[in-house]
Amino acid sequence: MRTTTLGRDGPVVGRLGLGAMGLSYRYAPTLRDRSKAVSLVQEAVDLGVNLVETAGAYAAGDNERLIGEAIRGRRDEVVLCTGGGLLGDADGALRPAGGPQALRDAVDESLRRLHVDHIDLYLLRRVDPGVPLEESWGALAEQVWAGKIRMLGLPVVTVQEARDAEAVHEAAAMAAEVSLFTRCGLDDVVPYAVERRIALLAGAPLGRGLLAGALSTYDDLAPDDWRRTQPRFAPRAIRHNFALTQAVAQVAARHEATPAQVALAWLLRLGDHVVPLPGTRASYHLAENLGGDGVRLTEQDLTDLEFLPYAAGAPEV
Repeated sequence: MRTTTLGRDGPVVGRLGLGAMGLSYRYAPTLRDRSKAVSLVQEAVDLGVNLVETAGAYAAGDNERLIGEAIRGRRDEVVLCTGGGLLGDADGALRPAGGPQALRDAVDESLRRLHVDHIDLYLLRRVDPGVPLEESWGALAEQVWAGKIRMLGLPVVTVQEARDAEAVHEAAAMAAEVSLFTRCGLDDVVPYAVERRIALLAGAPLGRGLLAGALSTYDDLAPDDWRRTQPRFAPRAIRHNFALTQAVAQVAARHEATPAQVALAWLLRLGDHVVPLPGTRASYHLAENLGGDGVRLTEQDLTDLEFLPYAAGAPEV
């Protein structure tokens, strides 16, 4: 797998990471299997994936416990990414929690749940509208100086907000939902990240499963799947979006690849600093996703994908 660095002087990571949220949070609770989830994380590391992303808000902290269990005895093989600034309950509801003390507590709780003595990359998950960004960022900078965190990452912010935060402490990464279906911010945030040598962690790079081509109707979702509550997966929207995936499949056919691999290859073409974080619960999808690093899109492919219509429905929150 090709590699890049987090920030100017950060660790080397593979160009594809692993987003762990879906292993224990939001997607079809009745289909979860904890032992298989732990095994999948370990398999990903075996295959060369060294950036693993979780969060304290995922499943009220249980997602971090799962990752801690999976990497036990393999800490030096993993660049561990988690984050705070949001509080989540087991039902999936989230609320901002960007106060300095809340963030200090969140860092300590993450260390405890993950069974580690430091976190490689800590993301501020959301800007709390009730707390100045500089206060939240400053509280996390204190945790870096205390040795609990190695590097910091920003959430979706404006370029000016990013500059204000970096006046307090540099950012090694920015995390945002970016995919062929969610291209917001590519005209300003990405150039800023390139200029500052900040890694862009692309969450939900497969459109939360839509770009994999497996979901064609609302009824394809399990009855308890959180995506049933999201506009992009509403009956009319999902039919429209599945049609877009078929256009991606036409590009994939030229390379004997899958739509998911093309979606990831498109993200990788945005720049060496872009690191997609696809998530999955299946070994065969893990192998499929990693194959996206081997797809080399042509200029014609990129033109066809650039003119892909926008997806129906707002991005998930």
